[in-house]
Amino acid sequence: MFAMINRPGMTFINMQRSEGEFSLNQSKPAQNADEAQPEFGEAQVASLVAAFYRLVREDDLIGPMYPADDWSGAEQRLRDFLIFRFGGSDQYIRERGHPRLRMRHAPFKIGIEQRDRWLEIMKRAITETNVPKNRQLELEVFFGQVADFLRNV
Repeated sequence: MFAMINRPGMTFINMQRSEGEFSLNQSKPAQNADEAQPEFGEAQVASLVAAFYRLVREDDLIGPMYPADDWSGAEQRLRDFLIFRFGGSDQYIRERGHPRLRMRHAPFKIGIEQRDRWLEIMKRAITETNVPKNRQLELEVFFGQVADFLRNV
């Protein structure tokens, strides 16, 4: 079992591994097969992030904030970060060290409008990639907290 770092004001999310995958789980573990929750593993994270970046490229507010010559690098960094954060591989930490999200995002103006647009695009990606309904709310809560944390104006 894995757990996200419990910071003030952030939801505590337990992570459980199953056959090389990981899953978000804010509730108690399933007691039997009928209660089992669909997995949300590395393949699903990769699909979600790919859909998100495809949508971001087309966005007039958020798109220009990303490096035009490094879309694949930005996609890889978010994918690796989410996989790590949700209890999977630690590749992000090995390559980049501590996430330092506020520091890494400090050069960008992130206000309410940018936060809301980022969340809107992520929600579209969540819907587009058919994230299981029981995982959508968990992801939306997580992304909402992170996006609000990164506001700097």
